[in-house]
Amino acid sequence: MQISAKSLTDTYTLNNGVKIPVVGFGTWQSADGDEAYQAVRWALEAGYRHIDTACEYLNEESVGKAIKDSGVPREDLFVTTKLWNYQRKSYDDTLHAFDDSLTRLGLDYVDLYLIHWPNPIEYTDRWQQLNADSWRAMEKIYHDGRARAIGVSNFRENHLDELAKTQTVAPMVNQIFLNPGDQEKSLVAYDQEHNLLSEAYSPLGTGQLLHVPELARIAEKHGKSVPQILIRWSLEKGYLPLPKSVHKPYIQANTEVFDFELDDDDLALLAKLDGKGAQHQDPDTNTYRHVVPFLSKASK
Repeated sequence: MQISAKSLTDTYTLNNGVKIPVVGFGTWQSADGDEAYQAVRWALEAGYRHIDTACEYLNEESVGKAIKDSGVPREDLFVTTKLWNYQRKSYDDTLHAFDDSLTRLGLDYVDLYLIHWPNPIEYTDRWQQLNADSWRAMEKIYHDGRARAIGVSNFRENHLDELAKTQTVAPMVNQIFLNPGDQEKSLVAYDQEHNLLSEAYSPLGTGQLLHVPELARIAEKHGKSVPQILIRWSLEKGYLPLPKSVHKPYIQANTEVFDFELDDDDLALLAKLDGKGAQHQDPDTNTYRHVVPFLSKASK
């Protein structure tokens, strides 16, 4: 697939007409404080205009400070954050959680707000109602103009089908674990059918794909790095990759993906990598718990 994007500021158009830069800068596992702050500053200096964070990452304050100190006009940026599990016991909790994220970020609005996880283990007996209540609150946030777009993360087909029963605004984005090692063909097809943009977090396979021999050969052929090949693959598939790094040279290198194309032989080799490396977690069986320490009083 030939893509028309030629730079970090080129955009996809979401199903509500909002434009979103085709590559975002991920901050998952970037430690709060100087690490996250400096990484975002370097990313903005390198030309990124799309920054992705989350309450659960515990770094919203550092991300927000980096955005403020960068001097980049707010209207030139696309900022995403996410609603975490412990924050959303009710409709009102979701509204309070959003306010808390805005405060930590130091922003008046975000460009995209996502439900981070569809089936929290703490509430697995009522996840359907939990999602419906949170989504109703997010629809209010959207209609009030405090989030220019709303969506979900880690949702599978069954979660999206259930949400569709009560939603009045369709999600615009599904942010999922997506890379050549875990190609999520069924879910991606579902997203495309329902006009959902598939965002690819961990487009480098949490680093587990960096030493795959096939990828090394493709990278050598193009005079590129393996991460650049992986990011390019996402773009050529029509996905939105969110590469993350805390190292300035890598942050810069990950932007240099618009001056080459993968050929048919490359794509054939990449297709065969499905199933290699880290795989997505099943939200309906995963027992991951993480208590976010700075919930608002209304969320406790």
